[in-house]
Amino acid sequence: MGLFQKLKAGLQRTHSKLFHEIKRIVTRSPRLTGSSLEELEAALIGADLGYALTQQIIVAVKKAYETQGSGGVDVFTIAQGEVERSLATNDATLRRAPAGPTVVSIVGVNGTGKTTTSAKLAHLVQERGESAVLAACDTFRAAAIEQLKLWGERLQVPVVAGAYNADPAAVAHDAISAAQSRGAHYLFVDTAGRLHTKSNLMKELQKVHRVMDKKLAGAPHEVLLVLDATTGMNALNQAREFHKAVPLTGLVVTKLDGTSKGGMVVAIQKELGLPIKFIGVGEQPDDLQPFDPKQFAEALFSEKG
Repeated sequence: MGLFQKLKAGLQRTHSKLFHEIKRIVTRSPRLTGSSLEELEAALIGADLGYALTQQIIVAVKKAYETQGSGGVDVFTIAQGEVERSLATNDATLRRAPAGPTVVSIVGVNGTGKTTTSAKLAHLVQERGESAVLAACDTFRAAAIEQLKLWGERLQVPVVAGAYNADPAAVAHDAISAAQSRGAHYLFVDTAGRLHTKSNLMKELQKVHRVMDKKLAGAPHEVLLVLDATTGMNALNQAREFHKAVPLTGLVVTKLDGTSKGGMVVAIQKELGLPIKFIGVGEQPDDLQPFDPKQFAEALFSEKG
């Protein structure tokens, strides 16, 4: 299955809900009425596209009806174009340090899929011919270290781990040493899940990052927040708080295949101005893929099967 097919399949629930709602609204009445506009607005907000982008689409649809009349207006094409335009500045490139290993810190609340994302990113860079090391810095969650080690064995990526309840900053320090001695291109640091509302846990994350920077100036070079798409717009609060505590460089949105609220990807990027670097649309190692705005907009709104 090609990348676009995977994306389309992953966004099927969001696409299906949007498609049927919009089709119902536009086929019921060829004229654009106040009530049909309200329904269109509700359908877009229901997919968690966010208020700002929803208004942008509504304005574009109104303008098209005014200039072309009902005969020439394709709401799907207009919405697809507005989403694509909104995401035009998105840069999904994974940063690369000028020398030595590029350290990527993977952060987020519990249960978003950070450990799996860390492993899948290691797999992704390996597929590009680059080498990776994984650091098991979630030293508190039961079986987190074993989970990462299993992924390491499966993907043949070395894993640096400490004992349970070890200081995660010490593990991160050792992992940078290991990545340096191996000449690895990337080090992916799997941090413990933490609620964005717990200031003591956020301080601990800041400490891990400070220790990394002392060991290797500029590290972490990339700080990726992993968000669970099924939480919809609640993810926006998480992103805001994490961004305050540790400046984020990008977002990874997982579990898009399990939600009808896939529009939250666009809403969060639009509000925070943080690039969506990767999206997850399944369980397999290669189901994490670089975010492509054009393909994402097409998968959301295209009428093609």
